[in-house]
Amino acid sequence: MGGGDSWGRFHLPGHTPAPGASRFPAGSAPAAATGWRWLFSLRRTDAAGGPRGDAQHPDRRSPKLARVEAVLFVAEGPLSPRKLAQHALLADAAEAGALIEQLNLSYDHAGSAFRIERVSTGYQMLTRAEFAPWLDRLHQRNSELKLSPPALETLAIIAYRQPITRADVEAVRGVQSTEMLKQLLERGLVKIAGEDESLGRPYLYGTTRQFLELFGLRSLDDLPLAEQLRSTTATADGRTSTTPGESPSQPAGSSGRDVMR
Repeated sequence: MGGGDSWGRFHLPGHTPAPGASRFPAGSAPAAATGWRWLFSLRRTDAAGGPRGDAQHPDRRSPKLARVEAVLFVAEGPLSPRKLAQHALLADAAEAGALIEQLNLSYDHAGSAFRIERVSTGYQMLTRAEFAPWLDRLHQRNSELKLSPPALETLAIIAYRQPITRADVEAVRGVQSTEMLKQLLERGLVKIAGEDESLGRPYLYGTTRQFLELFGLRSLDDLPLAEQLRSTTATADGRTSTTPGESPSQPAGSSGRDVMR
């Protein structure tokens, strides 16, 4: 998953993005398709030989804060606390979390357009929600990432009732859903999560980590009305919903072309 697709443009029924969490990675731009253009500039120094500016300014970055900010700015997707600590040369994941809190306080104090949010299993620098409509027009992403109402309906059913068979999806929707499942598989929002124990062993479908990242969710528990709409106990046929994030791993040899099962 590259940075170009790591922001959520879709909204599940009843879902409002968390405050401060528009899904545009801070480093994304139209030029990103041709690769990063690294621009380095020398900082002017004062007579004492140090960087210009007030060292006591509340928004001034310490070296560690600056490294965390830089790593998140250029990251192509969410980074786990452990990887963030590794790349920013920090002591451990706990220090990474503490520095992220400091950066967010600084962003809030300065009225910044950015904020660092927990997305899926990691952290990502995102633009604030109020800028999403303007950025959609600027980057012309809506046409590229838009889901049709039938596809969005199918995705919502899978998200709340996973793992689920194609027949069960169709029973809820009342219409044939093979094509919708194919589209969601191709977009990386849904995957084959196993096989049902019923006659013919039909495939079970579940959402992916990319689904969580696109919608800015830490886990499936962050879905709107998750407790009311998502089953967390074993169903009558023995299947269970996964609680902490994406659905079970796809079995070896399973692929999107087998969607008819």
